[in-house]
Amino acid sequence: MTRYSGIWPVAPTPFNEDGSVDYDGMNRVIDCMVDQGNDGICILANFSEQFLISDEERRALTERALAHMAGRLPVIVTISHYATDIAIARARHARTHGASMVMMMPPYHGALLKGTPEQTFEQFARVGDVGLPVMVQDAPLSGVELSVPLLVRMAREIEMVKLFKIECPQAAAKLRALIAEGGDAVEGPFDGEEAITLLADLDAGATGTMTSAMIPDRIKPVLEKHRAGDLDGAIEAYGRVALAINHENRQCGFRSAKAAMMEGGVIRSDTCRHPIPPLHPETRELLLRLIRPLDPVVLSWGR
Repeated sequence: MTRYSGIWPVAPTPFNEDGSVDYDGMNRVIDCMVDQGNDGICILANFSEQFLISDEERRALTERALAHMAGRLPVIVTISHYATDIAIARARHARTHGASMVMMMPPYHGALLKGTPEQTFEQFARVGDVGLPVMVQDAPLSGVELSVPLLVRMAREIEMVKLFKIECPQAAAKLRALIAEGGDAVEGPFDGEEAITLLADLDAGATGTMTSAMIPDRIKPVLEKHRAGDLDGAIEAYGRVALAINHENRQCGFRSAKAAMMEGGVIRSDTCRHPIPPLHPETRELLLRLIRPLDPVVLSWGR
């Protein structure tokens, strides 16, 4: 297994019913994710509702989560921001408190403020000067096109840019091109999107995946079997989780992990901050119906 490989799910941010951050619940989320057998975790990502969290809460969550993890697993801290100086400050804060890596999208703000390729390169280079490995998140949410030549340039010319989370449409094709053109400079090609394209991405050369925290313990065997050369076993393992992943990706989004964690007693509430609506009860019940037969850690951890 390479240094940058395996399953690194995104930790949800638990809120109390009044919308305040449940910091004790965050500790329980961390403990549950350790017990899931993950290879690392990511905090403050889009699936952590990072766009609904204040700067003060972000700092507190970073410090508390890293302190509670206490080195049990490596932690990636998401630091995306349109302002380069703020992204740098977030990277320094994460490093000070023990983060193993940082992840960031290219600079963007809304539909019209988008970094050019050169601005994107410069922002990642300046964040790289902080001294932590950087994962480039190539996600549709930013609306910024990250071409393969730009990503390869970043991998070759920015020492700390080592990982790439590719979750754009036709991710496998982009991963395959990135790996072919970037060679050894691409140390950690990952996919995302709740692993909905995992099999194709692994075939394309992905070494890791960043899923939600819902059923990573049941997705991990797909990676293990594929890495061992057991493609039939990987396909069979993926078939067991595919319906749940599809429902999560297409119907629930980041609300899925919270629903599962509340059901399993990990957190007290699956509240999401306004304007995010709660899951429809029938959508929630189908989600739980799909994951119960898998017997994932999350459904029994707090019971």
